[in-house]
Amino acid sequence: MGKANAYSAQQDKLALLEQHTVLVKRIAYHLLARLPASVLVDDLIQSGMIGLLEASNNFDSRKGASFETFAGIRIRGAMLDEMRRGDWTPRSVHRNSRMVSDAIKSLEAEFGRDVTDIEVAEKLDISLNEYHHILSEVSSGKIIGLDDLGVSEDAIHVDNDGRNDDPYQNVEQIVFKKALSECITTLPEREALVLSLYYDEELNLREIGQVLDVSESRVSQIHSQAMHRLKARMQSWQS
Repeated sequence: MGKANAYSAQQDKLALLEQHTVLVKRIAYHLLARLPASVLVDDLIQSGMIGLLEASNNFDSRKGASFETFAGIRIRGAMLDEMRRGDWTPRSVHRNSRMVSDAIKSLEAEFGRDVTDIEVAEKLDISLNEYHHILSEVSSGKIIGLDDLGVSEDAIHVDNDGRNDDPYQNVEQIVFKKALSECITTLPEREALVLSLYYDEELNLREIGQVLDVSESRVSQIHSQAMHRLKARMQSWQS
């Protein structure tokens, strides 16, 4: 009887994995839209399947979350972890990213308001085209996401789903989510809209461009600047 139960459980697990393979592919293609052309979707799917397998081994329905919600977090996390291990971004791109965040922080402290593209470019002593190139380069060279603030991107997706049983970690995620939400509302309207469409509605850059009637490259620049502005305003959360 024990063998029969074990076999039945194994079959249920295989069925669960097959049922959610499409979820892995959906997340992979969503991430692919913000990555360089050198990144292969098959590599994302492979790491995502490992995340799905881990989710099936660790899911506890008593925690209150659906398996799809729990698995989605693990799948996305596995893909991000794999890409972080193989960071393709030149040091100059990381350096430019820090430079932009520092310039925005300095100007906003000085002026007490949102600063414009032109003002940041002038602060960096570069042309507006050069500044936009930096934003595009940073955006395409690495994932500029909520995880880049020093706290996992999954913090905004987790609500007592059992992913982490550490009480301190759960409190930290809740406080971060509240602080982040409040900070996003202070962004310039277009930047806040891009983040909302990107993270909440899960539209890719091309789709957001269609909504805003601007080019995909311009959306990339807006998104990159929004993240740098958030980094500047939430410095205490950065590692």
